[in-house]
Amino acid sequence: ENSDILFKVPANSDIPLHWHNSAERMVLISGEMEVTYEGENTQTLRTGSYAYGPAKKPHTAKCKDKGTCVLFIAFEKPVDAFAGKGK
Repeated sequence: ENSDILFKVPANSDIPLHWHNSAERMVLISGEMEVTYEGENTQTLRTGSYAYGPAKKPHTAKCKDKGTCVLFIAFEKPVDAFAGKGK
């Protein structure tokens, strides 16, 4: 069931509010990214930073102006993404 992906986001790009059925474990390989999970403070990820996202928790992200963001994401279940706040 595990799925691992490399997710590439152009600099100065926003990732809209969404959620996943799986928890996600993330390591930022390049760039600088802000990630905000509903009800939590915004985290700034820098190259080499690790972050954990709980299953079904809505979140947004923004790749800042430090170049393309490349993010390694390990999902515990098959990859999915749903727009908005969800359940």
